[in-house]
Amino acid sequence: MVTTDKIKILILDDEQQFTEELSGFFEDDYITYEANNVGDGRRILKEKDIDLLILDVRLPGISGLDILKEVKEQFPNIEVIVISAHGDMDTVIKALRLGAFDYLRKPFRFIDLQVAIERSQKFLEMQRKLKQMEERNSLISKALEEKIDRHFIGVSKEILHVYEQARTMAKYRDANVLITGESGTGKENIARIIHYSSTRNEHLFYAVNSSAITETLLESEFFGHKKGSFTGAVSDKIGFFEACDGGTLFLDEIADMPINLQAKILRATEEKVITRVGDTTPIKTDFRIISATNHNIDEMIEEKKFRLDLLHRLNTLHIHIPPLRERKADIRPLLEFYVNLFSTNFNKPKITISEEVIETLEDYEFPGNVRELKNMAERAVILCQSNQLKSNDFPIKQTKIKRGYAETATRDLKSNEIKMILEALRAHDYNQTAAAEAIGISRDALIRRMKKYNIATHGHKKS
Repeated sequence: MVTTDKIKILILDDEQQFTEELSGFFEDDYITYEANNVGDGRRILKEKDIDLLILDVRLPGISGLDILKEVKEQFPNIEVIVISAHGDMDTVIKALRLGAFDYLRKPFRFIDLQVAIERSQKFLEMQRKLKQMEERNSLISKALEEKIDRHFIGVSKEILHVYEQARTMAKYRDANVLITGESGTGKENIARIIHYSSTRNEHLFYAVNSSAITETLLESEFFGHKKGSFTGAVSDKIGFFEACDGGTLFLDEIADMPINLQAKILRATEEKVITRVGDTTPIKTDFRIISATNHNIDEMIEEKKFRLDLLHRLNTLHIHIPPLRERKADIRPLLEFYVNLFSTNFNKPKITISEEVIETLEDYEFPGNVRELKNMAERAVILCQSNQLKSNDFPIKQTKIKRGYAETATRDLKSNEIKMILEALRAHDYNQTAAAEAIGISRDALIRRMKKYNIATHGHKKS
């Protein structure tokens, strides 16, 4: 179950109206407690697991600085924001030296205090833990207990092979992984399985869609920036590489990354040292990269749209996820899971699935793969008028003939390419450079194709 923990804030101020207004402002985002005297404040600190204290400097009979010192001695993990209507520089300096996180002078806008809270280490740590908890819970298993992510269910030998590959790769915490497959096959879920099965699982898994970030902000997002380094850089910011120290950075749609950024990504992955935009201080960071793409990387390299040296760095280990149409055995368990999931989410009675639905879906090509099946299931559960799903709840066109044609065409293309490579190799006595030139591709591209089709690197030499 996803954690519902919120930061617990104690507001200690002798003005009751102020504490009530402030508590009301924050009630939706935090758990707040009010104290208008030191006695109540001490009691709440002992009874409640307070994360952050908003403390007035001037309290009846005692200095807020003395309370600050007392709190930091007894509860060193509590963050403290000091406030006062009569603050001077000496008071500010004393408060900060005693361990206050921030200092605000009355009157201030509540939004200013909100910003201060969000800058606190306690807030950032809580957000990080919440994100990790949500990511962990996205990996709850079902059909294959404690093995396969709930969004990556399957029983086919193809998907079980993918899973076993992921678990094996998880053992090598520093090896980068490239995941390929069509859109909707579940590449990010496999990346999560690798991360959470590895020794990096206590640290951050951060997914970045390389195509969703504007080119002008890409460098800042990956490397971070210093305040004032460009228009809009109003404060220091850490980038993806720095945030993932000890964890995993998942780069989705890696082929869509601009070519001018690829060299910098390559250097960062090789050296594990980055420099923020506008800064000169190098920062060491220990991260693992798992990348994914649905593009043909070989073609992009030949078209000079993707760097070969970056591919070599990212492709230490490789997993290819077959499309759903090539693993029909997974359609039934996936559909059953999603129907049960959405029935529960929408408070519907238990819904069964007729055999005709399975037959209909097994005849469908699924261009959107598992993601498309999930959307179909959600729509069917919402619109169904009975307790059993039938084929008319899945309004799709039959594509069995089309699929057969597509599969035949794919096989023909593959066999023709293999034939062309073999003929070129034999004609040039298995000299790969000469054979590649004859075909019109680079030697590296030829080697990758030979590996892909299990073509031997030598044959019977001409006499």
